[in-house]
Amino acid sequence: MEDLSNYRKSYEKSQLLENTIPEDPINLFHKWFHETKDFGGVDEVNAMTVATIGLDGFPKSRVVLLKKFNEEGFIFYTNYNSEKGKAMLNNPNICLSFFWHSMERQVIIKGIAEKTSETISDNYFSSRPDGSKLGAIVSAQSEVIPSRDYLDNKLKDLESTSEGREIPRPEFWGGFLVKPIEVEFWQGRPNRLHDRIRYKLQADFNWKIDRLSP
Repeated sequence: MEDLSNYRKSYEKSQLLENTIPEDPINLFHKWFHETKDFGGVDEVNAMTVATIGLDGFPKSRVVLLKKFNEEGFIFYTNYNSEKGKAMLNNPNICLSFFWHSMERQVIIKGIAEKTSETISDNYFSSRPDGSKLGAIVSAQSEVIPSRDYLDNKLKDLESTSEGREIPRPEFWGGFLVKPIEVEFWQGRPNRLHDRIRYKLQADFNWKIDRLSP
């Protein structure tokens, strides 16, 4: 067994204090997101982990790309028939998390997932490169396939039949909007005494702000 007990790092880059944060977690997320994009040296600042409860009852996490966020919540796109798509349609209580290691920050979002409108999904799909559109159509995401050649050959066939034509969005592919009910911001601090600020949505739609012990 490999011993990792001596892997240690002191977090000293920033702090998170109640007198410097907004009342709304989306505003703080916007600030942290753009600070990371501008100064964090992260290749894909919009990469996030999506955790769902599968149809088999087990939790599962995977990394996807955030494509939009606003006061309503956080939007990403997937195949509705994929493992995560089926999981979210069966149990919409999910968790999103961002780990921006260069900034020593995490954001953890509990939320309720729902399909975006067809218009939103259509508009995003039409903005994608043709190769990405065809890839979405070819892939029966999460299903067992016989080989890589099988996938490549399906793509070649579709490329030949779609050349010069508009590529419509398939009904099985589209967006999910995750409406947050709880957002935690984690800022690394020295001596493992990290800052943890939690926003929790209340019945009156205001946010209750608490500091959590690290």
